[in-house]
Amino acid sequence: MEQKEYFGFGSIKQLDDILKETLAENILLVTGKESYRRCGAKYHLGKILETKNVRTFNDFSSSPKFEELDKGYNQLADNVPDLILGVGGGSVLDSAKFMKLKFFADSAREIPLVAIPTTAGSGSEATSFIVCYKNKEKQSLGIPNITLPDYSILDPSLTLSMSPNLLASSGLDALGQAVESYWSINSTTRSKQLSEEAIGLILKNFHSSMTYLDSYSKEAMLKAANLSGKAINITKTTSCHAISYPLTSYCKISHGHAVALTLGEMIIYNSRVSSKDCNDNRGTEYVQQTMKELLNILDVKSPEEAKYKMEDLITNLGLKNHLSNLNIKNSDLPFLIEKSFNKERMGNNPRLLTKKGLERILNNIF
Repeated sequence: MEQKEYFGFGSIKQLDDILKETLAENILLVTGKESYRRCGAKYHLGKILETKNVRTFNDFSSSPKFEELDKGYNQLADNVPDLILGVGGGSVLDSAKFMKLKFFADSAREIPLVAIPTTAGSGSEATSFIVCYKNKEKQSLGIPNITLPDYSILDPSLTLSMSPNLLASSGLDALGQAVESYWSINSTTRSKQLSEEAIGLILKNFHSSMTYLDSYSKEAMLKAANLSGKAINITKTTSCHAISYPLTSYCKISHGHAVALTLGEMIIYNSRVSSKDCNDNRGTEYVQQTMKELLNILDVKSPEEAKYKMEDLITNLGLKNHLSNLNIKNSDLPFLIEKSFNKERMGNNPRLLTKKGLERILNNIF
């Protein structure tokens, strides 16, 4: 079934029609602990769900652990729901997808999944990927066409309560996804179109979206996050995401911030691709042209200017640019480099990245 998508202020009311369409009576609601109430979803969904048999699962961390999700599933597995409803940020939606995957694995039954994002960042409602952690190591789960949500409802009103830090980190995550998707070795004409539109919306609306009353910009950022999710669902992410996982897991740097830290340096690195280290089967000239296109999309004239633009963006969001200002010691770098080499994510980068190359990049942002 092709995903059905509802977008715009007030679109959360479409859940009522979805429940009628699916004849759902027994619902598994996956939410954050406090965000479900704080974002207004509890208020808006209260009447829609009041006649349904609803069980709630929210017993997991902000970076969900595999063990937490597996334990939660085991407690819920005896009563198969008619529909799974995920309402929250990327971690919540990934947890809802985990539940759908487990029910499918155990019963071969595809339970409809409705994803309602309350943050503008991960685009998880538009991907089949599930991110969770096992012993602080990032795990990639999910099955295309199974764990992609069947319905997504993108109501910008649910993002109005996001804190400045969450707005900043979420927006940087969407930007990182869009940029990495554009240069990925798996890119297509369609994924590049999605990335370009997402980047344009983010650069135009990021700053104004930080203002609480600017609902237009918040709507644009939610759209951009969704587009970036659709782009990486085609291409997957690359090096910046690979590096971000240990920075988040071990150093407690929020995911989007962690991704953005190396974005500028990686633009320079990938722009210097040569025939000796090109990792894209389409060839060196193709990658060089792609990087030139990306500079144009970012409205800069050189990779170095792109780096400064990324650094300025991070600083203007009130976040720090350098590892040394984030309680990371120089002696931590070998460990972080070792943990960064996620084979698949690094393998998607258009220029081969060695541990020595990553060491230079991290030293440049230290």
